[in-house]
Amino acid sequence: MFVDIAKIYVKAGDGGHGAVTFHREKYVASGGPDGGDGGKGGDVVFVADTNLSTLQDFRYKRKYAAANGAQGMSGRKNGRKAEDLIVRVPMGTLIKDAQTGRIIADISSKEPQVIARGGKGGWGNSHFATPTRQTPRFARPGLPGEEFEIQLELKLLADVGLVGFPNVGKSTLLSVVSQAKPEIANYHFTTITPKLGVVPMGENSFVMADIPGLIENASEGQGLGHQFLRHVERCRMIIHIVDVSGSEGRDPKEDFRIINEELRKFNSDLADRPMLVAGNKCDLATEEQIADFKEFVNKQGFEFFPIMAAIRYEVDPLLNKTVELLSTLPPLRVYEAEPAPEIELDSFKEKEIKITHEDDIYFVEGKWLYRLMQSVNFDDYESLNYFQNVLINSGVIDALRDAGIEEGDTVSIYEVQFEFMD
Repeated sequence: MFVDIAKIYVKAGDGGHGAVTFHREKYVASGGPDGGDGGKGGDVVFVADTNLSTLQDFRYKRKYAAANGAQGMSGRKNGRKAEDLIVRVPMGTLIKDAQTGRIIADISSKEPQVIARGGKGGWGNSHFATPTRQTPRFARPGLPGEEFEIQLELKLLADVGLVGFPNVGKSTLLSVVSQAKPEIANYHFTTITPKLGVVPMGENSFVMADIPGLIENASEGQGLGHQFLRHVERCRMIIHIVDVSGSEGRDPKEDFRIINEELRKFNSDLADRPMLVAGNKCDLATEEQIADFKEFVNKQGFEFFPIMAAIRYEVDPLLNKTVELLSTLPPLRVYEAEPAPEIELDSFKEKEIKITHEDDIYFVEGKWLYRLMQSVNFDDYESLNYFQNVLINSGVIDALRDAGIEEGDTVSIYEVQFEFMD
């Protein structure tokens, strides 16, 4: 089964907890705190696998969670970093935030992409030792790993997309110009999955894709084409195949118009994509039919190539022109990751916080606050000023006062520490 869209949940590992330990050694009366930090949680990393061509596996497994980091140990030994979770997907998979549609990554190369980052390990008690706090009996828990519900969307990586009504010869053309072996039969929707083939042209070889199932209203869900139109979006150019003989009782001109309109409706950019027109089944057409259709196509600014795909008649001129056109076109489209939107305070329905007082340190925690911290650039004055205003407007400062904080005490919010000034 060909599956090109799936929704899954990914969770990076949490950081390990810091340790509360003290140095124990013979003849050493007070060794002091020596608790190590927790290990970092594992990342969730997506990698392209050229052996995969479908997202079918993600229909059966929908949750992917990386391991947590190990806890800190005595002797200032840090906990072990958890291994990353590697998720393999087909080349050309687009990863989006399932709730907002934001593009997180485009897996179009062999470079691994970190989708969810593991949480940092918590500090051990050795971090909190000072001349006035010589025996801290507390440490910090590890930070939570990122978690998302994401949508995977496969968009095939092909230089050339073959489009046209069912049974016009797309699969036949692909089979005679490449080593691809699509199913070929004399009935509609023989091909129910996109097929890729490499067309050998010396140093100018290119990848061709058979995009199946386009009919009228495909962009609105009719036929099979609505499932596969997304695969045309990456193609650098299009070869539009038309049954120029009208052997199935359809008008070639109307077929040409309908398919172009469906491409435009699905994505307006496709209307401007370079296109060559191949008139197939010329052996079944009269010379008048071929000449009339060629004039019709040329008037719209497209080059026309009469072919008989089954016997490879006049196919080479079409391929040569394709190579010539590809040499002038930009590379395959790669979608840029979209930055996460700045988190607004009003977007949090619950602003609960937890304040823990250890000696003169006030630890502030809250799920919403942790998410906010990830979006703040503490090296930027405006971003830092925004963060300070959030602490005031959200009631964090008032809550610290209610907890008994005094001027000069330390506030610790997820590894960021500052001195409280009233």
